[in-house]
Amino acid sequence: MKNFNKRFSVSTHKRMEILDVTSNVAKIINESGIANGIVHVWVLHATAAVAVNEHDTDLWIDILEAFSHLVPIKGNYRHNARYSWTEGEQNAHAHILNCLIKPNVTVPLENGEMQLGTWQSILLIEMDGPRTRSICVQVIGE
Repeated sequence: MKNFNKRFSVSTHKRMEILDVTSNVAKIINESGIANGIVHVWVLHATAAVAVNEHDTDLWIDILEAFSHLVPIKGNYRHNARYSWTEGEQNAHAHILNCLIKPNVTVPLENGEMQLGTWQSILLIEMDGPRTRSICVQVIGE
């Protein structure tokens, strides 16, 4: 069994946005030389997440609006009050959403291809941007 690890960075441009990182992950899989196993994708930040969902920008707007209704950016958060002196730490909503969405996904790998459904993509969900985000990809298999 082989193990291949590599990171890549993505720059976000909005406070909350969704970016498709499927092609970045696919390049790393190709570089790994591993054909069968699993691909684990992990975002190295507490205010961003990754998910598998459809590549549909209208849906992404719906998802972000739902997140904003569920956990509003502006709220009476203790974390924000503790760090009220810095605008960069007014991000309790992002920390809470990270706990709900999670910072990782695992996808089966077969014959060098991720076993994603017809409409599925790997999405980076930015919740405290704009920032540069690091994403770790681990490919395990043979």
